[in-house]
Amino acid sequence: MLPIHLDKVSKTYLTAPDTEPTISVDLTIQAGEFFTLLGPSGCGKSTMLRMVAGFVAPTTGSIRFGDRDVTNLPPHKRGVGMVFQNYALFPHMSVADNVAYGLKVRRVARGDRAARVDAALSMVGLQSMADRRIDQLSGGQQQRVALARAVVIEPALLLLDEPLSNLDAKLREETRMQIREVQKKAETTAVYVTHDQAEAMAMSDRIAVLADGKAHQIDTPRRIYREPATSFVARFIGRSNVLPVTVVEAGSESATVSLGGGTIAVPRSPHMAVSNGAPAELAVRPEAIRLSSEVEAQLGGVVTQVEYMGATVTVDIDVDGTHVVVSAPDRTPVPDQGARVGLAVDERNTWLIPA
Repeated sequence: MLPIHLDKVSKTYLTAPDTEPTISVDLTIQAGEFFTLLGPSGCGKSTMLRMVAGFVAPTTGSIRFGDRDVTNLPPHKRGVGMVFQNYALFPHMSVADNVAYGLKVRRVARGDRAARVDAALSMVGLQSMADRRIDQLSGGQQQRVALARAVVIEPALLLLDEPLSNLDAKLREETRMQIREVQKKAETTAVYVTHDQAEAMAMSDRIAVLADGKAHQIDTPRRIYREPATSFVARFIGRSNVLPVTVVEAGSESATVSLGGGTIAVPRSPHMAVSNGAPAELAVRPEAIRLSSEVEAQLGGVVTQVEYMGATVTVDIDVDGTHVVVSAPDRTPVPDQGARVGLAVDERNTWLIPA
């Protein structure tokens, strides 16, 4: 297992002097880590993965696997295994031959090759299908063949480019934990690309949330959800209300802000620069807002929509032109559409972010 260092790496596809880079990052992925690149289409996550793989050359910066500089090495000399979005399997070969292909290219002896293919297929639960053709497999089984082919070469680094995007929702949920289990068994560092927040949150040790060619936040799933660094992260990860506030008094780890007709004390990052009187935003998850009487509430608004979700009820509320979402337990009395309600914010479960 090796750490990966991307030192001031960027990629710019146009040559005009004022062209903004497609992606620009500076980060370290720890040895053995399952690290996810998460973001919307066009944010640069696949470009970043392909630079690590060696398919795309960076415009600036360097890439190191441990102490080895691989910036100018071709893909086949980097020792990486890659799972593509479309799996890229050979339809005329059997499952076993597909898995063995990388070993043949590396001139691994036939006996050792057979043992390693058998171990890789066992790892993904496909030993009994070794002799089947690829077109006899389901989409989920083909994905597992692609995973076995990537890990059988015993790579120091496993790269996965949206490998679940062609599967249905139920199969994605079943497969994502299997990918994580295989990565642990293979004892390799993994870099995973997805635009699916649920996948990233469930699978990752850490996540880089990318947008506009840069990393907005690199952190654990829990901290990204509870302590978003920017308005984009707050809105992109799960559902979140981002409310405009004004800082009344700034402390070292918290701040008092004006909200509605009163003030509340809320937690903030000590690294965030704030000053008294400055505008800011408050990230409030739907479950951190409670429907209440207007007397005890910080905010008041009109119900615009109610959705029954089973265990919870989602209530959309218009607060003076700002859209606020509340997630309440099913047992909570549900207001009618058009009703005026009060909203009490749990300040312990909010987070102050820059405006």
